Amino acid sequence: MTNRKGSDFAGVGVAIVTPFRDGALDVETLKKQIEFQISSGTNFLVPVGTTGESPTLSHDEHERVIGEVIQLAAGRCKVMAGTGSNSTAEALRLTKRAAKEGADASLQVAPYYNKPTQKGFYEHFKAIAEEVGIPHCVYNIPGRSAKNIEPETIARLSELPNITMVKEATGSLDP
Repeated sequence: MTNRKGSDFAGVGVAIVTPFRDGALDVETLKKQIEFQISSGTNFLVPVGTTGESPTLSHDEHERVIGEVIQLAAGRCKVMAGTGSNSTAEALRLTKRAAKEGADASLQVAPYYNKPTQKGFYEHFKAIAEEVGIPHCVYNIPGRSAKNIEPETIARLSELPNITMVKEATGSLDP
């Protein structure tokens, strides 16, 4: 049996919160979260996705959380860094930085606020996939982005070699 795209991320992935104390990143609490997840058998960690409040972090905070999680995980589990943005240029910048730091994959949230067309979604994710060689997970979360990535667009994106996963958060089980 051959591996399927994304099979390197089979198992349990945990989106972690970004802890703060007195207005600054609480690295000690972050370390405790990472150690707990790894000791519990988590296969991969997802820092600074929407659970990690990525839209509310400064660029420096966002980059620091990703770097800290990669260092703390130290290869004991994979790291899928939340590097998506409503700006393609910002998503590219963050994704390149995360890949350079050692992220195993990226989580790419659907551009929020902009309400792109299906072609716009495709072009956004394609630009990231073509420029950064790590696996990418497309995150469809219309409750936060105000727009659904349609199945036809997901199918088209799946033809790109390093778009390997989809995090589906529509809450709909309709075909």
